[in-house]
Amino acid sequence: MGGGYKARDIKTYFKNTLNMTAPKVVAISVDNAHNKPTGDPNGPDGEVMLDIEVAGAVAPKSTLAVYFAPNTDQGFYNAIAAAVHDTRYNPSVISISWGGPESSWSQQSLTAYNTLLEDAATLGLTVCVASGDNGSTDGVSDGLQHVDFPSSSPFALACGGTKLTSANGKYGSESVWNEMAAQEGAGGGGVSDVFPKPAYQTNSNVPASVNPGHFVGRGVPDVSGNADPQSGYDVFVDGLPSVIGGTSAVAPLWAGLTACINQMVGKRVGLLSSLIYAQAAPVPGTFHDITTGNNGTFSAKPGWDPCTGLGSPIGSAIASALTGVNARINGLSTEVRPILWARRMGLLLFPSCAPLKSAVSLPPSPSGRIISSQRQEVPTWPKPSSSPSLLIITPARSPPSRKLSATPK
Repeated sequence: MGGGYKARDIKTYFKNTLNMTAPKVVAISVDNAHNKPTGDPNGPDGEVMLDIEVAGAVAPKSTLAVYFAPNTDQGFYNAIAAAVHDTRYNPSVISISWGGPESSWSQQSLTAYNTLLEDAATLGLTVCVASGDNGSTDGVSDGLQHVDFPSSSPFALACGGTKLTSANGKYGSESVWNEMAAQEGAGGGGVSDVFPKPAYQTNSNVPASVNPGHFVGRGVPDVSGNADPQSGYDVFVDGLPSVIGGTSAVAPLWAGLTACINQMVGKRVGLLSSLIYAQAAPVPGTFHDITTGNNGTFSAKPGWDPCTGLGSPIGSAIASALTGVNARINGLSTEVRPILWARRMGLLLFPSCAPLKSAVSLPPSPSGRIISSQRQEVPTWPKPSSSPSLLIITPARSPPSRKLSATPK
């Protein structure tokens, strides 16, 4: 079962829904995988279009180079490696919307992928990763709590989920996304049983794991964004409008903001997770702190928590905290430009930006995509360029499940 995008859908979406010029989108093959839309909006096409449309809205006038790779561990690994070491587009941001419970990966795969993400950080790339859509257990029924990898890598910015409400067309409030009772998912989060707590989380009150052994591990997520399908994103897939939720949308959301910040400072910010804790979180008004709701075992509280991390972004304030200047993007100061794809909300949690230097996105994943109209979770799978560009990498096919045991070479 293939997946891909149709150029006419992209043009229609940006013209009719957003009243914006559509980005240039280019399909690039990895390991002989290609852009092959299925024509089914409930299939993998929705994953591809979600990232293109979210990323293109947040970072307008960019070029989106969509990398298609085989839906295998080796294929995903090769796709990330191709993006990290891409000398043509020189990406500055990687957005990954796929993953699986740490316990489902072999130690060899965990090490190989984590080393690759460390390479990305060393090269100055920011890696934004969805934290999963199955709450604190990450869909595992062994009585333990699990976090999603690769979001649990210390070299990733782990992106969790919230439920967003509006008030008179403006930001109202947020709570932890948890619609498990309606089988519509919940934001992933907790404490890693594999990766030790990184230095940048030292002062964030990350608890020890609740699992036997009480490992002092990496806290997930770092940040969050709207993910509930009931307050989801208007998209256009295979000729039809749809509404999509899930943390698959939050990773490209944060990748877009990061790309805007990179553009403002004229260089890559690199390991954003470290900067967020050190420079943004201590500044009042940079995050909407989520203090209500739970994702299963864990509950939200003031400050960092294992449901929504530090909270959802107030983008201009975060940009100002990280750049040291008053953020003005597309003529905006601390006000947020309304964008229609945040369904019914009337406003985004961060500003849009002009052409970016470059960014990368890796869409489909068990981390999730949920279509509200279906009320069901759709199984998912797994030096700046002179020309503005955003890269998206996607698997060529999407079986109902993906076994994460192969060892990347």
